[in-house]
Amino acid sequence: MHAGIEKVRIDDDETRKRSTRFAKEFFPEWKNRIEHYRADSPLFDLYGVEDEIERALSRSTPLKSGGHLTIDQTEAMTTVDVNTGAYVGYRNLEETVYKTNLEAAQAIARQLRLRNLGGIIIIDFIDMSDSEHKRQVLRTLQRALARDHARSTVSEISPLGLVEMTRKRTTESLEHRMCEPCSACDGLGRVKSVDTVCAEIFREVMRAVRQFETGQLRVMATPVVVNRMMEDHRGAIAELTEQLGTSIQFQPEEQYGQEQFDVVLL
Repeated sequence: MHAGIEKVRIDDDETRKRSTRFAKEFFPEWKNRIEHYRADSPLFDLYGVEDEIERALSRSTPLKSGGHLTIDQTEAMTTVDVNTGAYVGYRNLEETVYKTNLEAAQAIARQLRLRNLGGIIIIDFIDMSDSEHKRQVLRTLQRALARDHARSTVSEISPLGLVEMTRKRTTESLEHRMCEPCSACDGLGRVKSVDTVCAEIFREVMRAVRQFETGQLRVMATPVVVNRMMEDHRGAIAELTEQLGTSIQFQPEEQYGQEQFDVVLL
């Protein structure tokens, strides 16, 4: 139990009873902090929890100044990129960068706690030329991390504006707990463009004809790919069929993902 927690509200009475019994046995000082939430509106609505979760799962986190953080989590490490955006609120660029980095340092510490990010973390602050500004940004980050219950170590800012740090990994991150790999992109966070898939289809058709010496083929792909082939690549299809001496049928498949296609011999 974290010492900073003042109260635990539970909207299910049976769960509240079990929690109270557990607290009485193992954490007696906590039994009076557990209460039953009885209002009609969902408990998450009371504190805006769902909105906070959505923001914590987003790749981009806005800063009040107009800048933003871009947070990417991989198996090896987490990277945080600080950007000024359209923020030009101070006298010159150096001052703008300094103020943005100061705000970002505090926001980063909070996001690490909210997202429960651990392991190696690389922070790419915006380049600063003033050495005192660099020291102040680093101190701000260290002070903000001091309030974190998870232990962390922070390196000096490198000449490239990078800060290497580690944060003790306690449990899975919020993303790993609440998300799963995308079935369409296999967890990459991106899919091949329609034109890239069309080019792959052309190459696969050529392989099939040369390997099996067939005169008829059927290409099955997602409707958006089939439409692009028929509309934008009609001339290329005509040239290919004439060159190979074959005919090609196109069959849209609603259940296919954007990268998925099949070339079938007829």
